[in-house]
Amino acid sequence: MDRRSGWNKNEYQVQVGDNITLEGNLEVPDNPQGVVLFAHGSGSSRHSPRNQFVGRVLQDAGFATLLIDLLTPQEEDEDRFTGHLRFDIDLLSQRVVGATNWLGVNPVTQNLKIGYFGASTGAAAALVAAAEHPLAVGAVVSRGGRPDLAEEALDRVTCPTLLIVGGADQPVLDLNARAYARLRCKKRIEVIPGATHLFEEPGALEEVARVAREWFRRFLVEETAPRGLLEGPDQHP
Repeated sequence: MDRRSGWNKNEYQVQVGDNITLEGNLEVPDNPQGVVLFAHGSGSSRHSPRNQFVGRVLQDAGFATLLIDLLTPQEEDEDRFTGHLRFDIDLLSQRVVGATNWLGVNPVTQNLKIGYFGASTGAAAALVAAAEHPLAVGAVVSRGGRPDLAEEALDRVTCPTLLIVGGADQPVLDLNARAYARLRCKKRIEVIPGATHLFEEPGALEEVARVAREWFRRFLVEETAPRGLLEGPDQHP
C-alpha cells in the first residue's frame, strides 16, 4: 500500500492530503496495545535520536509508534533557510490530523487507540489536532513543548495531557505553566530536575520515556472513560 518498494520494512509514505505525502517510520510490536504518533519539533525530523529513543521504550512496552516528518523534503529545504514553516502551527496540526487519519485506515493500526507525543512546536501541533478531533485521540504527551503556541485550542483539549519540562529550562517551564493553567482536561506537569531543553543530562531522557510510557499505558490501555469527558487536574497518576 503506502510502503515504498526497496525501503526498510518500516518506512512508509503517509498520505495526509491531496498530493501531500510525508515520510514516516511505523514500528509495530506483536499484539500492540495502542499506537503513538510522534510530532517532532522545530528543525527536527523523524530521525531525532531523542524521539527514536522514546519510541523504542514505547515499543518495548507494547505500543506501535509512527515517527513522521511533518514537512515534505521540499518544504524542509525551504524551512532550512527561512525557518517559518516550523512555526506554522496550523499547517503542522493539519499534517498531524492527516497522519491520524492514515493510522485510522491502515489495516495494521486501524483498531488501535491513538496517542500523540509532541516535542517543541510539534507539541503545539499535537494539541491543536487533539482539540479538533477529540474522538480520535486518547492521550497527549509534550516533551519540552511549546503548548503556548496552541493557545486558542488549549481550553478545547479534552484528552489527558502530560507536559514534561526540564527543571533548568526556565523560559519553557514558564510557558508550560501558563498553558497548563488553561487546560481543562485531566492533566499533569512533570518537571525533570536539572534537565535542560534537550534533556541531555544523564538519566533525563530515560525519565521522559518512563513517565510518557506510564501516561500512555494508563490512558490508552487501562482506563476506558468516554472520549471527550472533561475531568479535573490529576497530579498523581
